Amino acid sequence: MDETRPDDVVVLGAPFDWGTSFRPGARFGPRAIRDADYLEADGVRPHLAAGLDPLSEMSVVDAGDIPMVRGYIEESLQSIERYVHEVARAGGIPIVLGGDHSITFPNATAVARHYGYGEVALVHFDAHADTGVYSRAEMMGHGAPMRRLIESGAVPGHRFVQVGLRGYWPPPEIVEWMRERDMRSYYMEEVNKRGLDAVLDEAVAHVLAPRENKPARVVFLSIDIDVVDPGMAPGTGTPEPGGLTSRQLLDAVRRLARELPVVGGDIVEVSPHYDQPMNITALLAHRVVLELLTGLAEGRRADAAVIA
Repeated sequence: MDETRPDDVVVLGAPFDWGTSFRPGARFGPRAIRDADYLEADGVRPHLAAGLDPLSEMSVVDAGDIPMVRGYIEESLQSIERYVHEVARAGGIPIVLGGDHSITFPNATAVARHYGYGEVALVHFDAHADTGVYSRAEMMGHGAPMRRLIESGAVPGHRFVQVGLRGYWPPPEIVEWMRERDMRSYYMEEVNKRGLDAVLDEAVAHVLAPRENKPARVVFLSIDIDVVDPGMAPGTGTPEPGGLTSRQLLDAVRRLARELPVVGGDIVEVSPHYDQPMNITALLAHRVVLELLTGLAEGRRADAAVIA
């Protein structure tokens, strides 16, 4: 980690699913996402539309999986935070392959520790708000990481943008809690009526707008694969019909990485046991990572052109 340069992207696996509430198996997500890459390991492989290869434009390192303490939630999440913080502290961009959504609490906390509590905005793609209330024994579950980030002060409610929410959870009292904290949540109903481009226009403006007399310093992207309709991403623990298309998610992630000061991200809830026999969810998650990297590379080219 000490050799990480400021322009490095460091990919880390977090094989953790002890926070799952329905179907387990996301601990096997990092391996499945990596195995979904059928492209040549050497040579240039450019993104056709962008006309650049992010793996050539930037130094991208896969540092392997973060050590987990099997069966111990708190110790494992502490390990994740430690490793992600080390990448951020060294000036790198951590991209974490999950794992269930519990890992976003240590991931975003680690980034906030480096850039400052309250300085980080979080753009969250998900079918679920993940702002639930758990008993004391279950405060680490995958239904509560966003609440924990807000309550800890790492990411204030007004720095949250959520896209793709739908279904029958959370209950009204939690929705009201979210409103009181000024979270901006776009339900799929709104996405369908207004169009995803219009929603993203507003989301970008919301993230960049000054709040409490200053804008967010940096952005963390958290992508739960269940934001996509299960017809296109069946390999996940809590599928919810009626989501984004895979094309919409890929375009959205690339755009946000290009237009926002993204300094970290995660892709979570890929559960390969439910992805057979086609592995289409793992393939989509892998392409989400590549689109994120492509957007980062496009943004850097644009910044360099402005400076020149």
